[in-house]
Amino acid sequence: MIPVNNTQISEFLLLRFSEEAEQQPLILGLFLSMYLITVFGNLLIILAVSSDSHLQTPMYFFLSNLSFADICFISTTIPNMLVNIQTHSKVITYKGCITQVYFSTLFAGLDNFLLIVMAYDRYVAICHPLHYMVIMNPQLCGLLVLVIWIISAVYSLIQTLMLLRLSFCTNVEIPHFFCELNQVIKVACSDTFLNNVVIYIEAILLSVGSLFVILYSYSKIVSSIHKISSAQGKYKAFSTCASHLSVVSLFYFTIIGVYLCSAAPHGPSSSAIASVMYTVVTPMLNPFIYSLRNKDIKRALTTIIVMKTTK
Repeated sequence: MIPVNNTQISEFLLLRFSEEAEQQPLILGLFLSMYLITVFGNLLIILAVSSDSHLQTPMYFFLSNLSFADICFISTTIPNMLVNIQTHSKVITYKGCITQVYFSTLFAGLDNFLLIVMAYDRYVAICHPLHYMVIMNPQLCGLLVLVIWIISAVYSLIQTLMLLRLSFCTNVEIPHFFCELNQVIKVACSDTFLNNVVIYIEAILLSVGSLFVILYSYSKIVSSIHKISSAQGKYKAFSTCASHLSVVSLFYFTIIGVYLCSAAPHGPSSSAIASVMYTVVTPMLNPFIYSLRNKDIKRALTTIIVMKTTK
């Protein structure tokens, strides 16, 4: 194939999970259901936190931001896929693909940084409980969220600008259900060495670095919990971290799975299936993890439902 300038490429083709026509309604219904559950569940979390005065704490402030990021994250990929299935199309425009790369990278990075901030919040709450409200004051919480928004936006912009320098061949087929950065780079006709270097550096600094920071925070938390004399006190301290630990495990294990599938033989199709875990399943499960294990969230949601039902 003859490479052409990337500005002349008008569209890409996104390959589906299955080409069989009888399976398309099932896939459409499945992903539509997961999308609606994700949006509705995360909106309930945001509504509960904003409407209940007992939830006006740093932990729930970061949780509501995580829910917002999850809604935006899944909305960058799934609606376009649902439209393509409904219209029997595989096409995404070049501009649409670049836009999808930017926003999916942005909100994935935002999820990553929010999990770090939430780990720090749990560290301060358990290791320095008497100074918790002083350290985690509203100004610091707002500043932390602003900083991670800026870092995520800059990182995503760098990756997108690096992508714009590449040239692509005609009839470009991306073996994925959305324009995932790694897969788009793989179908480029020009030299992608610099792009791959930037991605690997990012993987080390962000993914591995973030996971190290979280693990270090929890090592301090475990040490502090171990010093608590009563079993009830230990359980209460650990229970405040259980939901966050579950979300962290789900998020990072699925991302590791995606990279392993990408590196393995026949990786593209396996990578697309594995990507469903962190782009769809993880955002969908987060509200359930936090609401089912959290009495405050359940109380707030019950109050909202009762009030709406009464009205």
